[in-house]
Amino acid sequence: MTSWTTSPAHLARYRGVGLWRDRTIGDLARVRADATPDLVVFPNDPTQPTYASLLTDATALMASLADLGLRTGDVVSVQMPNWVEAAVINLAAAIGGLVVNPIVTIYRDAEVRQMLADSGAKLLFVCETFRGYDYPAMVDRIRGALPGLAHVVTVRGTRTVDYADLVAAGRGKAFAAPTVDPDAVKLLLYTSGTTGRPKGVLHSHNTLARVSAVSYDRWGLGEGDAILMPSPVTHISGYSNGLEQPFLAGTRTVLMEAWNADEALALIERYDVVGTVAATPFLKELADAARTKGTRLPSFRVFACGGAAVPADLVRDANSAFANPCAFRVYGSSETPLITIGCTPGVLPELAAATDGAIADYDVRFLDDDGRDVASGAEGEIVARGPAMFMGYADAEQTRAALTDDGYFRTGDIGLLTPEGAVTITGRKKDLIIRGGENISAKEIEDVLHRHAAVAEAAVVAMPHARLGEGICAFVVARAGAAPDFAMLSGFVSISGLAKQKTPERIEFVAELPRTASGKIRKDVLRARIRELVEAEAPAPI
Repeated sequence: MTSWTTSPAHLARYRGVGLWRDRTIGDLARVRADATPDLVVFPNDPTQPTYASLLTDATALMASLADLGLRTGDVVSVQMPNWVEAAVINLAAAIGGLVVNPIVTIYRDAEVRQMLADSGAKLLFVCETFRGYDYPAMVDRIRGALPGLAHVVTVRGTRTVDYADLVAAGRGKAFAAPTVDPDAVKLLLYTSGTTGRPKGVLHSHNTLARVSAVSYDRWGLGEGDAILMPSPVTHISGYSNGLEQPFLAGTRTVLMEAWNADEALALIERYDVVGTVAATPFLKELADAARTKGTRLPSFRVFACGGAAVPADLVRDANSAFANPCAFRVYGSSETPLITIGCTPGVLPELAAATDGAIADYDVRFLDDDGRDVASGAEGEIVARGPAMFMGYADAEQTRAALTDDGYFRTGDIGLLTPEGAVTITGRKKDLIIRGGENISAKEIEDVLHRHAAVAEAAVVAMPHARLGEGICAFVVARAGAAPDFAMLSGFVSISGLAKQKTPERIEFVAELPRTASGKIRKDVLRARIRELVEAEAPAPI
């Protein structure tokens, strides 16, 4: 069992004031299986899983995991796409008091090895293949560095012990479910850090359930509503809205294994989908697909959009494509999910498009560089605290660095509060690139580039990207006598073991990097430089 320093002082203020549900999804699954056993929860899955079958499978799976030696507090890692098996694993973990560590499918040897080692995972569920990639082969390459990883279980696989084998073996076995504390850690989710070292975000059953309760109440979603989930269930939004909400709010989840706008359109119409929480590119492509097909998606009434820069014109244009203006911007992070809840586009169309939404359930402040509150309406770093925020990081030192003395989380984002009370994000202090909703550490890529013999210095920054919001640009100073080119360095990064999405899409070779008087690289200058280059190269509007 892994132990962490959890429930820090900033969460103690929410205990005992009625803001938390104090029930796990294991508890709620039993209630729903008794009340509506035959209700299909994931309607587009061919197995047609119901509340009763999900609970039966999850209990059987947990019985087998107990036979393998897993106990309350142990970490189980999961790397798979949006498959219904992820919901069963998550429910089994809640029943047995295990900690779930989701790992996105784009991660490869370097990231997966680091996360498994840092989390102390005892068991890994991994898909056998997805998009042509052999995941068990990756695990074979890194397993020698992971002495604590006792078991590897494939999902939809054939070569090792498989998920289906464990479910079958556990059927009918006596399993005495432990009493699970709703304040205990239930989710360990790694997010890219500015130092290049991922941070393990810890959430309890209570903190995650609070996110769901507030958002779905504000958006008018609940019993029987079908929610489209194209966001990975290994992300906080996909995990919460896709895997947890059916038990918390009674919604049904229409899972998408991979995003495709035409397929999304068909699913929305087939299942009368009412909403989704997804990244910026999906909104534009869904609106374009709706116009092409000549449908206005009358059932659709919520598109909460975030995870990357969301241009106001994109929201305005998308809302004109739908029967019900439904698109709005939201703001949050794995540490502080949904600081803002959006603005109702039918009532406040301009605020829905031009701001990141109204604050919900958080105390939010805007601070200057000295930690003082700025004047009303002025820009400052956003700090927030509330009952849905994380319990801290797996590393207590990282937690201390991330919180103010009075328990506010330092988001690293710059923003302001409009006169209407909406938050607008204007910039970022953190050295992160948000590519299509994926947080990417610039330093992680720089560390790889610095290992190349032809590179003297490298600085990686975000650059504008028409579809993904931000792309990756590296500014490189070559070593004396060396003549690196794009193919050489991008190829070097692509074989480093990092996810392929972290390979720079553009490399600018420069004689020197701009610096402050103290020698710090001026990344603001580099970001402005690449933005000007990209804008200058863009085709003129017709």
